[in-house]
Amino acid sequence: MLNLLYLLAAVAFILGLKMLSSPRTAVPGNLLAAAGMLVAVVATLLVGGVVDLPIVLAGIAVGALVGALLAAFTPMTAMPEMVALLNGFGGAASALVAGAEMLRVHGVEDESFALVPVIAIAASLLIGAVTFSGSMVAFLRLREWLIGGRATVFPGQHLLNLALFLAALAAAVAFARDPRPGGAVFALVAIALVLGVLLVIPIGGADMPVVICLLNSYSGIAAATTGFVINNNGLIISGSLVGASGIILTNIMCKAMNRSFTNVLFGGFGAAVAAGAGGAKGAAAPVRSGDAEEAAMILEAARSVVIAPGYGMAVAQAQHAVKELADELEKRGVDVKYAIHPVAGRMPGHMNVLLAEANVPYEQLYEMDQINPSFGETDVVLVIGANDVVNPAAKTDPGSPIYGMPVLDVEKARTVMVVKRSLNPGFAGIDNPLYYLPNTIMLFGDARKMAVALAQAVKSL
Repeated sequence: MLNLLYLLAAVAFILGLKMLSSPRTAVPGNLLAAAGMLVAVVATLLVGGVVDLPIVLAGIAVGALVGALLAAFTPMTAMPEMVALLNGFGGAASALVAGAEMLRVHGVEDESFALVPVIAIAASLLIGAVTFSGSMVAFLRLREWLIGGRATVFPGQHLLNLALFLAALAAAVAFARDPRPGGAVFALVAIALVLGVLLVIPIGGADMPVVICLLNSYSGIAAATTGFVINNNGLIISGSLVGASGIILTNIMCKAMNRSFTNVLFGGFGAAVAAGAGGAKGAAAPVRSGDAEEAAMILEAARSVVIAPGYGMAVAQAQHAVKELADELEKRGVDVKYAIHPVAGRMPGHMNVLLAEANVPYEQLYEMDQINPSFGETDVVLVIGANDVVNPAAKTDPGSPIYGMPVLDVEKARTVMVVKRSLNPGFAGIDNPLYYLPNTIMLFGDARKMAVALAQAVKSL
């Protein structure tokens, strides 16, 4: 009965993942996967046998309360940090369960470990600890607390990581030879925690979306190995699905950012870049700026407008004002589309979620590969809070840190309007030549306030 219920949960997980691939079915897919997890949890509690049910139920109640509060009060701009935090909690939970099982078996005189559970415990401790400490670094970097958003690199970093990894393997072998609580276990966990930090600190904030995907995969792998420790098929299945899907998403993100998967895996990309680097003309170059009234007249006269949102829109919570502006343009017969870069924002799908919150029709959202060929025939592109994903230096300047990264070809439009607070570089720390092109108009100001002003100006024409 328990395995049948786990199989039912696994079907719900797989169908839920499939439904998450489309914005139209993402919400019911998420609910279906959550229902599958509920089935797995209830089956474990009722059929699998629980030593102390009241304590388990108390833990579920506390966790549910904390989760509900986080869901209610965490803004969309902080969702990447939340995902990083939850990845870390998943890794820590897997390591703690593996450690608890080790202590339980050690306390029973007539019970001992077979080889597979011993290997699984070592793997759970190693991967879980790496996931936890690495995710905490990602969280702090995205919040720009303590360590800031810039990459941290030093000479011999890769050699140190390799030495720590070999030391962790040595500690794991020592534990396998004598699977009891002791120095080998503490050494393994301590080395893994340090390794997790060192693998993530050389990665700059602009590349954190890729790292979050990888850490999500790590948390799934840690859960799967813990499933082997406690012989729980449901945990093995769910952890394997998370691990596999996380690796696939990491590979997709690497291609979207022109990053090497091996560099992400072993750390050491996204080095610090001085502001103004990357071949831009620099802050002293002339720019053409305008106001809402001038921009409104250009927008109303256009036949086609493409809106390219970025993290600045998320920070300003401007999605509703942008939708209002688009509605006003559509009333005047303007064809409005949205250009979605795979890594716009700080996590995959960040812009999709924000625009869905504002009830933007899915048919108006176009991925980068779909929209890029049409920019040359577009009258106006309105860039709202996007920086690196619209930087033409990625295509023209071999010296740029983002050279080779696929970007939105917004500069090909007849007119480009960029809503931005200032000419400061984006999260990657490099200037953007787009701001200095003759067909670009800079609209300086808060994204939400500017979008509201544009909508009102268009309405008054």
